Amino acid sequence: MTELASDPPDPGADPPATAAAAPGLTLVATPIGNLGDLSPRALATLRGADAVLCEDTRVTGAMLARHGVSVTMVPLHEHNEDDQTPKVLARLRGGARIALVSDAGTPLVSDPGYRLVRAAIGEGLAVHAVPGPNAAVMALTLSGLPPHPFLFLGFLPPRAGPRAAEIARLRAVERAGLSAALILYEAPHRLADTLAALAEGLGADRAAAVARELTKRFEEVRRGSLSALATHYAGAEARGEICIVIGPAPEERGSAEELEARLRDALAAGMSVRDAAAAVAEATGLPRKQVYARALELGRDA
Repeated sequence: MTELASDPPDPGADPPATAAAAPGLTLVATPIGNLGDLSPRALATLRGADAVLCEDTRVTGAMLARHGVSVTMVPLHEHNEDDQTPKVLARLRGGARIALVSDAGTPLVSDPGYRLVRAAIGEGLAVHAVPGPNAAVMALTLSGLPPHPFLFLGFLPPRAGPRAAEIARLRAVERAGLSAALILYEAPHRLADTLAALAEGLGADRAAAVARELTKRFEEVRRGSLSALATHYAGAEARGEICIVIGPAPEERGSAEELEARLRDALAAGMSVRDAAAAVAEATGLPRKQVYARALELGRDA
C-alpha cells in the first residue's frame, strides 16, 4: 500500500528528521555494493547517532568516510553480540541514540542484531528502522520468477550431508502444500555444489536464477533450470555476493493416487495402520497426520 503525503517535500530542504533524532536503537539499511545507494535519511541517522554498531569497522568506516561522517563505531558481530547487548541496553536506557548496520544491506537479514533487537523490545526500549537496500528482495525482483509469496532461507548448511538433509526437509514441506519462490544466499566457492544439490533434491527442471554482484559494475543475473545453472557454474568461476532464487514447486498431480497406492501396498504386506502410515509419510514427505487419517480409512474399508 502506498501512502501519499498531502504536501510534496521540498527538494532543496535538509534531510527530514529521522527516528535516530530521538533516543533509541535504529536499524539502518546500507548499500549492498554501490555506495551511492545510501539514502539521505540513512546518512542523517548515522551522522546523528551517538554510536554506530557494525559487523566490521573497516567496512562501515570506509562507507562513512566516503560521506564525511565521523562517529564512534562499536563492533557487533556473531561472536560478541551476547557480550555487547547488556552494554548497548544500558546506553539505550540512558537515552543514547544508537544506530545498527550490517556490512551491507538490511540489518538482521542473515546478519547479526536479532538478539539485541529482541532484548531491546523486551525492555520496552524504542526500536526504529530506516529502510533501504536488500539483496534478497532485489534478486527476487530481477529473477523473472513469481514474486510472492516468497520464503527467504538465508544460507544452507555448508557441508554436503546437512545441506542435502535440509533440502529434503524443504521438499517435504513443498509436498505438504508450500508453493512459494525460495531465496538463498551462497558463497562463491560453494555455488556449483549447492546448485547441484538443489537440482537433485528439488528437481533438475525447476526454474531458478543466480544473481551476483548486485548494484556493482559486474552485476549479473543468470536464469535457467537448476540443472543448467549447476552445469554452468561447475565450469565458470563465480565471484562476489550471490543470491539464488528458485521458482515455486510445480503442482504435483496424482499425489493422492500415489499415497493410496503406497498405503494399500504397505497394508497388504501385513503392516499395521500406524506402521504403514509412518513408512509412507517418511517416503513421500507428506504430513504424518494426513497419511495416518487416510490409512485409517483404508484400514476400515479392508
